[in-house]
Amino acid sequence: MQHATEAFQPLQADDPSLVGGYRLAARLGAGGMGRVYLSHTQGGRPLALKVVRPELADDPAFRRRFGREIKAARRVRGAYTAELIDADADGAPPWLATLYVPGPSLAEAVGRRGPLPVPAVLWLMAGVAEALQAIHDAGIVHRDLKPSNVLLAADGPRVIDFGISLATDLTSNTATGLAVGTPQFMAPEQATAGEVTAATDVFALGQTAAFAALGEPLYGDGPSVSVLYRIVHSEPDLSPLPEPLRPMISRCLAADPEERPTPTEVVEWCRRRLDADTGPGAGPAVWRDVTGPEVAVPPPVPDPTPVHTLPLIPRPSRKVPSHEAPPHTAPPPATPLLAPVRSQLTGPDGRPGRRRRAALVTAAAVTAGAVVLSGLVWTVVEAADRLRHRDTTASSATPGPTGSAQSSEPSESSESSESSSSTSSGDRGVEGAAPSTTVPATPRATAYPLQWLDAKTSLDVKEPVRREDAKGDIRFSCEETGCALESDTSVFGLVYGDPGGSLDSCRIVLTGAESHRLPLAAAAAGSEICVRHPSGDIALLVIQVKSTALPDIAFLTADMTVWRAG
Repeated sequence: MQHATEAFQPLQADDPSLVGGYRLAARLGAGGMGRVYLSHTQGGRPLALKVVRPELADDPAFRRRFGREIKAARRVRGAYTAELIDADADGAPPWLATLYVPGPSLAEAVGRRGPLPVPAVLWLMAGVAEALQAIHDAGIVHRDLKPSNVLLAADGPRVIDFGISLATDLTSNTATGLAVGTPQFMAPEQATAGEVTAATDVFALGQTAAFAALGEPLYGDGPSVSVLYRIVHSEPDLSPLPEPLRPMISRCLAADPEERPTPTEVVEWCRRRLDADTGPGAGPAVWRDVTGPEVAVPPPVPDPTPVHTLPLIPRPSRKVPSHEAPPHTAPPPATPLLAPVRSQLTGPDGRPGRRRRAALVTAAAVTAGAVVLSGLVWTVVEAADRLRHRDTTASSATPGPTGSAQSSEPSESSESSESSSSTSSGDRGVEGAAPSTTVPATPRATAYPLQWLDAKTSLDVKEPVRREDAKGDIRFSCEETGCALESDTSVFGLVYGDPGGSLDSCRIVLTGAESHRLPLAAAAAGSEICVRHPSGDIALLVIQVKSTALPDIAFLTADMTVWRAG
């Protein structure tokens, strides 16, 4: 089902090798909040380690929210969840580690093999419902249950990613007024920014099960605004579903949250059907037919072994002009370190005696050791001298307060200027000045998480970024033709491909960009949008929620990062 070459990508140059004491073995993926890596416990058990994006890590409000989510996730214990093992909300950067699940996501499995058979869907629903039991018992609403957040292990499904979950007793931010999730799997109350409860996750469970049975989302594909409109205003068409699955999926997709079953009811119903159709204990065998062979997980990365060797540091040499070079002469004959000495301690046959040979061997060993020790001391002294020379040379090339740097290569002009400095100090003209190179300062990233945009609010790239009017630089508008971001001054560019936008990628996306309006029909949760301000500032918007089903109350939430030009 899933090959190691697809699941595990090698670490790149910008990836850390060690986070929170855990050595990273491979890259697993990336998202709006950060990157996910494969690591291992000290005993060798695989972990999925998520590292927060640097610009988010610099925001104190995000760290507090991240810390609350870690506290909530520590309380979740269940056979069908990926347990949180370790985390550090105050780390540099913040991170969390969960048990790694060796298997594809439901989205990947369906994409490769097509719809799942009915017994496998029943087994899936029972496992995910049991996971929701554990999550809800901890006082948490997942709010983003979908096929890509359900991993298919050999012994059953695992529900992952509580990155946007709501801990009902750990935060003052209630479930009302902020819609979070993926549009294709939202409940009606979630799409309209209504009250989110445990029943919201049950609706997503019904959609996820329907996806597994059909091979496509129940409410269809297309622009998010169209999908959300169908979820809010129309009854789902269950006729394409296998008949045995329709009763329970229909209950899960009830428009009224009060009419939906509890996760416990879903588990009991699925177990009865599994026992009746396949017999007791047959479920796991059916499940293994779907998941296929387990993925071969790369082994732990060993700790680096210290090697006590002295680096070979080349001796710096000044380039000598050809007219100053001495005439070529043959090198003198090498002088041996130990001159041959004829021993007078010989036996009757002219050869050294046994004891005398032993003494000679011992003396030779001591002498050789002294020579090696002397050579080592000389090498250390030489290396230290070279290191001092290299540090001095590097310091001369370090930019000063004015941002200029001088060449580290010695030259005749520099030597002559040093020799004449005592007589002409401070009297150096422009012609004699050493050329300098201005080092451009790297723009500093500033994070503004969870920014809200609707018809009555807007954003400015310059601080303060949040405006309670529609006169800011970045505005959100919805018309009959659809919703869009607009600006009178800035230009927009939608990022295509894998998430993980940066300043460099935005510069590429914005090259040649001239549009002051960006339609949002192709954007969804996780989409990234680059913005260039006339001042040279560049911003990256990572969409968290796009609710545009009802234009009158449409809104957008996004994490914004700004790189200031000066």
